[in-house]
Amino acid sequence: MNKDNLLAVFILDEQRYALYLSVVERVVGVVEITPLPKAPDIVLGVVNVQGKIILVVDIRKRFHLPEREMNLSDHLIIAHTSRRTIALVADTVTGVLELSDDEIIGKEEILSGLEYVDGVVKLEDGMILIHDLEKFLSLEEEKAISDQLSGLGNQGSGEKND
Repeated sequence: MNKDNLLAVFILDEQRYALYLSVVERVVGVVEITPLPKAPDIVLGVVNVQGKIILVVDIRKRFHLPEREMNLSDHLIIAHTSRRTIALVADTVTGVLELSDDEIIGKEEILSGLEYVDGVVKLEDGMILIHDLEKFLSLEEEKAISDQLSGLGNQGSGEKND
């Protein structure tokens, strides 16, 4: 089993998306999000998950999906990039999918220049877009977020201070 072929699958507006399971820490029910003043548009705010302040980003806005009110049934996908831990709001998380290398179509085979998409999975009942979390936030957004979080006394790394 190749751990790079395990995907955490989630749904936004009835379309399936995925992240590589290797970047997902956990999935939790949605909680109240505290707004972060002067944060980039893509940032919904921050949440406290087991004592860690985690940035919540609006995946809907990034992918130009219609905005909608959060529901109590929504989930937060807690995942990490090389720079920080973030939370993404998903309508629902459907589970983990294990695929072979030939079932994942690389972004180069579809269209060059796809910023946030790492690949596509074609299934009998539709497609799943695999997202590249490392490219989710721009450098400008990263800097603005770091500045805001440092004002909170937390660099947003999500690292545990054991």
